[in-house]
Amino acid sequence: MEKIEPGKYVELGYDLYEVTPEGEKLVHQTSADDPEKIVFGVTRGMIVPLEKAIEGLGEGGEFDVTVKADEAFGPHDPEQIATLPRDIFEVDGKFDTDMVNPGAVLPMMTADGFRINGVVTEVTDTDVKMDFNHPLAGKDVRFKGKITVVRDATPEELQPAHGCGCGCHGGDCGDDACGCDGHDSCGDGSCGCNH
Repeated sequence: MEKIEPGKYVELGYDLYEVTPEGEKLVHQTSADDPEKIVFGVTRGMIVPLEKAIEGLGEGGEFDVTVKADEAFGPHDPEQIATLPRDIFEVDGKFDTDMVNPGAVLPMMTADGFRINGVVTEVTDTDVKMDFNHPLAGKDVRFKGKITVVRDATPEELQPAHGCGCGCHGGDCGDDACGCDGHDSCGDGSCGCNH
């Protein structure tokens, strides 16, 4: 049976929990038809404790690892909170109150052209305040799951990806609350990314 080592293509399914003193809350779950896909040792920025937990496992191997906030999605960074002029949210000269309201997750573009998601925290007559921190920034998390595929990676898969797979640091990962912080390109963000 093949084991996870650098250069192996890996598919894994997992549940991601936010860990608090009161207990655990499920915040993301991969599905059997859409598992996380990585190339071990190639996919950029894997969360180190998760990477260590799956190394050496084979197909069917199970993992269960709790990761402290500083090793997971990092601390909540006040510099990732922005106050933007309200008029940039207007469509045909009209502010979209249905879409832009506290708690809404909105896709935005960085000056570099990367898609990032932010949570609207406040709307005033002149501004919209948004938080671009990863939803799990400052929180301990637990990954619990199973390896479903381990095989040699193809030459194409061995090319470093611009995005991230499960538990990676450093990507604009989209809008999922499970792990992407929005600075690289991970598709839908269902991956535990961090910067």
